[in-house]
Amino acid sequence: GLETARVLALRGATVIMACRSAQKAEKAAASIRALNPAGQVVLMTLDLGDLDSVKAFADAFRARYDRLDILVNNAGIMVPPLGRTAQGFETQFGVNHLGHFALSAALMPLLERTAGARVVTVSSFAHRFGELNLADANWHARPYAPMPAYGQSKLANLLFTHELQRRLSAAGKDVLAVAAHPGWAATGLQGDSRGSTLANRLFAQPQATGALPTLYAATAPDVTGGAYYGPSGLLQLGGNPERVDSNARSHDTQDAANLWALSERVTGVTFTV
Repeated sequence: GLETARVLALRGATVIMACRSAQKAEKAAASIRALNPAGQVVLMTLDLGDLDSVKAFADAFRARYDRLDILVNNAGIMVPPLGRTAQGFETQFGVNHLGHFALSAALMPLLERTAGARVVTVSSFAHRFGELNLADANWHARPYAPMPAYGQSKLANLLFTHELQRRLSAAGKDVLAVAAHPGWAATGLQGDSRGSTLANRLFAQPQATGALPTLYAATAPDVTGGAYYGPSGLLQLGGNPERVDSNARSHDTQDAANLWALSERVTGVTFTV
């Protein structure tokens, strides 16, 4: 997120950094402003683990701005112990998918009236071992497993992207819904254990390179709706961005429609295109 914000600001965009921690946000924004970017960096508070915060952010954003060119849904929580969001959702499903779903719904009117707008949702190659369990998406009835829960949330990101693009196309909108993944980037997401540190040293690419697929999805002229972009290197771990494939589960139209309906029901948000 920091690298994406840095590049877009340097290129002249007004970047709204929607952050949970004001202290960390100020430090991150200062590092970008120190580069004398052509664009502006604006801080706003957003906690995707609390739907009340999502609504407050969206209300404040709509009051302040009359357009939104690019929405980057890139908040990510990876394999934590079992936790619950403010509304009781399993943390990874709640933040990685449901929070972004509610945010995108609230900002869709601005996106629709901004020519060429895009919604970029950051998934992961971890979607490949994700299974969507709509009967127990929030892990109430089964033993919690952090990595399968992460995989489910990343699969949900792709199902959401594909369903959103279908709805945008059916409504005749020129908004694009696309997805991206960074490969393996040394961002700190993996934690600071000895094993994670060694693995990052051996396999990870720099944060700036990991941001390239997101930036490509957000700005490249040849991007198509519903497409997925990731690194071009071995196993998609690193390298320059290109269009990549996602697994068959991510293209299941019935699962996507059912996930959309579940997301509306549990969040209380009606997502209208």
